[in-house]
Amino acid sequence: MKIGVLGATGPAGSGLAARLSSVGYEVWIGSRSKYRAMEVVDGIKDRWPDKVLNLHAGDNEDAARADVVVVATPWDAAAATVMPLADLLAGKVVISMANALAKVAHEFQPLVPPRGSVAASIQAAIPKSLVSAAMHHVPAKELGDLANPVESDVLVCSDHDGATNTTLDIVNAIPDLRGLDAGELSNAAPIEAFAAVLLQLNVKYRTRAAVRFTGINPEDRRTKASPGAKAKAPAKPAAKTAKG
Repeated sequence: MKIGVLGATGPAGSGLAARLSSVGYEVWIGSRSKYRAMEVVDGIKDRWPDKVLNLHAGDNEDAARADVVVVATPWDAAAATVMPLADLLAGKVVISMANALAKVAHEFQPLVPPRGSVAASIQAAIPKSLVSAAMHHVPAKELGDLANPVESDVLVCSDHDGATNTTLDIVNAIPDLRGLDAGELSNAAPIEAFAAVLLQLNVKYRTRAAVRFTGINPEDRRTKASPGAKAKAPAKPAAKTAKG
């Protein structure tokens, strides 16, 4: 499976691209500038020559040609980035990982986008795509550190059951991440907002907090058919554990 990451030159997008490549996915890093994407790919390959095997650079249009596309742009650029790519993204799973946050004095505060969440804004901009929200609470630096595991639960929500399943498969391909079905896309609003709480914990405790839920057995998950889910989730590659 090919995964494209739009706006993947920042810490979160580049970290996710590196991590996905390390477990066997073919990943395309996209940017407004292809040359900036090439710099990021070269930097990742120089740092992890034995762990990143199938990582490519292109502009956002190149990344949008992948089977599944992740939106890793700043939150206020997400809808504007995907809108001109709507035809390329039609019928595809598009994963939003952006959080609408602002730093006010010494605190991080959640913002409320016009449609309630960044993910909902993306879905409105590309109505023919199957948008999901995920990866909001995973520390970016840990994602990009392939010498160590990244441990977190990942809440996934979407109005399309097929998008949820595909996103869960991708998340669960990364060792020590556990994807959890968090319901419909309306739940993206509180999920995105909770990132502000995690950042505040990081500041107060000088750490990088992640999320773990207790009392949940993923095998007990109940699903329902979604009229928007047209295709089965692509098969995930066999995950391989990165050697330290």
